[in-house]
Amino acid sequence: MTQQTLYSSQTSTMEVNKMLRNTYMLLAMTIGFSAVCAAIAMAMGIGPMMSLGLSIGGLVLLFVTLRKAESAAGIFWVFAFTGMEGASLGYILNHYAGMSNGPELIIQAFGLTSAIFVALSAYAVTTKKDFSFMRGFLIAGLVVVIAAAVINIFVGNGAVFMAVNAGIALLMTGFILFDTSRIVNGGETNYIRATIALYLDFLNLFISLLHLMGAGGDD
Repeated sequence: MTQQTLYSSQTSTMEVNKMLRNTYMLLAMTIGFSAVCAAIAMAMGIGPMMSLGLSIGGLVLLFVTLRKAESAAGIFWVFAFTGMEGASLGYILNHYAGMSNGPELIIQAFGLTSAIFVALSAYAVTTKKDFSFMRGFLIAGLVVVIAAAVINIFVGNGAVFMAVNAGIALLMTGFILFDTSRIVNGGETNYIRATIALYLDFLNLFISLLHLMGAGGDD
């Protein structure tokens, strides 16, 4: 190995480490901010229509944030997006908090989500394995569960609802590996976009696990 090649390799490793550090620092802050916004929305007792409106607003902000990711304003927009997404959870969280073991259920779902996220991220970072081969499967799976979820809005079948959430949970574990692998292997070099991807993985995994764990006490 030549000195130039060694230097390039060391530089690349330093850039990846910096990217990981910035991404996980911003991710931790946005998850914390989302939690605060969710708590405020719970205290306000938002209804299902307000929750839906915030979700749609969050989707709009998602596209704005992705467009602004390369600019200094990207930090503002990523907090605006994650804050609105957190607030949109107020109604769902109040629903589960109203159960006899509601607060414990929410904490357990969050703890399990965090444990899965940390374990899978650590695996992808330490092994540096390329999970890009999963892209087609993950996208196809996402299309299937979204279609099933939309259909079930009109059907209202409990078994389908649980199957959809189980599918989402499984897909999110794959997306955590895929998105982390892209950072480690240089496929994503913008830490704001990387944060958004991992945030959505975490958020959707948490919601699906909360639905699955709360099934026993849910009407």
